Amino acid sequence: MDRRHFLRGSPAALGLVGLLPAACSRPAPKAGLPRMNSSDFLPAYLKLERAGELAEREKQLQAIYSGCRLCPRACGANRRQGEKGVCQATSRLKVSSAHPHYGEERPLVGRGGSGTVFFSHCNLLCVYCQNWEISHRGDGRYIGDEQLGRLMLSLQERGCHNINVVTPTHVVPNIVSGLRHAIRMGLRLPLVYNTGGYDSLEVIRLLDGIVDIYLPDYKYTDPEKAAKYSAEARDYPEVAAAVIEEMHRQVGELTVDERGVALRGLIIRHLVLPEDIAGTEKFVKFVAQRLTRGTYVSIMAQYRPEHRARQYPELSRRVTTAEYQRAVALARQYGLTNLDGG
Repeated sequence: MDRRHFLRGSPAALGLVGLLPAACSRPAPKAGLPRMNSSDFLPAYLKLERAGELAEREKQLQAIYSGCRLCPRACGANRRQGEKGVCQATSRLKVSSAHPHYGEERPLVGRGGSGTVFFSHCNLLCVYCQNWEISHRGDGRYIGDEQLGRLMLSLQERGCHNINVVTPTHVVPNIVSGLRHAIRMGLRLPLVYNTGGYDSLEVIRLLDGIVDIYLPDYKYTDPEKAAKYSAEARDYPEVAAAVIEEMHRQVGELTVDERGVALRGLIIRHLVLPEDIAGTEKFVKFVAQRLTRGTYVSIMAQYRPEHRARQYPELSRRVTTAEYQRAVALARQYGLTNLDGG
């Protein structure tokens, strides 16, 4: 996942602008996606706000900061009082960068780009992280929740097709609070929850009706590999499977508008790793048998050795063409019909 972003300068509202990555052309999925007229679309969170339910969800999520269990590590840190969890974050929101991004999956990018907001710190802490300066070192700038709302609105004003919150797991309460501020300012874009897949099922259930598009990774299917490369997250495979099933229950298969731009649904990312560390066959079998074959799956070849990857010989090289082609072939073999990257 090649996502290098740096804090550069400042839109008037916040002082947060990232470098625009070069446009990335991806093959279109092989099967047609369900369509909806954009004029008929209403973001899920607007319905909850109008019903008064979003305020209650915000309250429930904020309460979790007092004994943090926002992710499966459930470290119990009182982040309201300044304690840091495993993610090394308190309840103060820290943002690394925000900008239209053109390197995401085609339905997210369209012509105006995906409005990405990159949050500092991470609960997964992979040894090969390609954004380690942000996720491990915590580079970024502290902002308030209202500022986050203004930032979301500025991305809408710049013509982005969605608000894409990247590495959101450990800051969900701030995101929902910022979203409520943005709603009052006129936000109407789909909300994309762009996560590493190591999320609390409790929190994902609280996001039902708030998130329009879920964008989780499914990094590993082997618990020992998850533990070795992602800070002892041995339960990652079962956690990711459970939360992705819940995400699919909430939003279903990806739906796009008349331009092919995503409005609602699930996109699963699977980064191919050397030596089949990611366990691709088990992953595509899971999608085919426990979700649907029409689930949008992005098979990614962007792995490169970063951060501490060269300390592990098996991770110290890029993926070969043969390894990537095998992953794509397995997805096709199991009948996946909306395959991005094939």
